Amino acid sequence: QVQLVESGGGLVQAGGSLRLSCAASGRSISTYAMGWFRQAPGKEREFVAAIGWSGVKTYYLDSVKGRFTISRDNAKDMVYLQMNSLTPEDTAVYYCAAETSFGIATESTEYDYWGQGTQVTVTS
Repeated sequence: QVQLVESGGGLVQAGGSLRLSCAASGRSISTYAMGWFRQAPGKEREFVAAIGWSGVKTYYLDSVKGRFTISRDNAKDMVYLQMNSLTPEDTAVYYCAAETSFGIATESTEYDYWGQGTQVTVTS
């Protein structure tokens, strides 16, 4: 079992930055692909970013490319999402997820473990 705990969310003005962290416990995530998803009120959960186990491969939602950066520290079992130039459209609960079987993925159904989420609110 893998437990994932997100942190770093909060309230920020448009144009600002936040860095989300995801701490894993129970089992090392060093061989797992990891992803960030988000869910805004009244909307379905959507893929934001993913990173392969080594950190070399990354994928991003088109609307966050150039603004968000996913990274990981396997020695610490941590995953991060640096979010810059935030807009009100980025407001959502952000979830960290671990994919244990098939490698880097953009579909939420591919992920096996999820955190509880952290709220990000961007004001205009």
